[in-house]
Formats: sequence, structure tokens, C-alpha cells
Amino acid sequence: QVQLVESGGGLVQPGGSLRLSCAASGNIFAINSMAWYRQTPGKQRELVAAITSGGRTNYADSMKDRFTISRDNAKNTVYLQMNSLKPEDTAVYYCNAEILRNLWDRRNYWGQGTQVTVSS
Repeated sequence: QVQLVESGGGLVQPGGSLRLSCAASGNIFAINSMAWYRQTPGKQRELVAAITSGGRTNYADSMKDRFTISRDNAKNTVYLQMNSLKPEDTAVYYCNAEILRNLWDRRNYWGQGTQVTVSS
């Protein structure tokens, strides 16, 4: 059994910051890529940022220079530092991870989602 647990969402004013966390637990052999997605009602879920097990990162263009993804492999945790937040960043943010329970059992897991609201 593998579980992703997110935390850190909330209400912030435009220009403010939030730090999201997502910790993986359970029967984990290894974690490959980890990522953050976001989704608003009526819109398709979109990639925010991704990070490989080796620390290489990718960002959506709209989040470059404002968001930073990082991970702590010892804690099986991925973070998303969100700065200079804008109202259009309001969404449910989801943690995603490709997790191996063994060398031949690779699955993609999702967190429960955490609400981020940017409003004055």
C-alpha cells in the first residue's frame, strides 16, 4: 500500500507565497519522478512542475521564475515553493509520483489534492 499525503494549501493574497509538501509512505522500493499538477473546475489538469530522482526539473512556462520544485529523497517528500502568487494560480494542486514497490511493479500515484486560493 502506497499513499501520498499533501499539505500546505490555503488562502493567500496576490503576491504572497505558499509552500506545498507531499510525503509518500508505504511499501516503497524507489520513487522515480515526482510532480505537481493543478486543476480548476471545468479545466483539464495541467502539469505545474516535475522533478526526477536525480533532481532534474521541468516547469510549465507560466510557472517559471515563480515556482520551485524540490525533493528530499530521505523523506520521500516533494515540495513546491510558490512565490509571487496570482489569482489565476487558484486551483486544486495535486501531487503525483511514479513509485516502484519492486523492480517490476511501477505505478503512478496521486495525492488527494490541496486547495490553493489567491485572492485579496
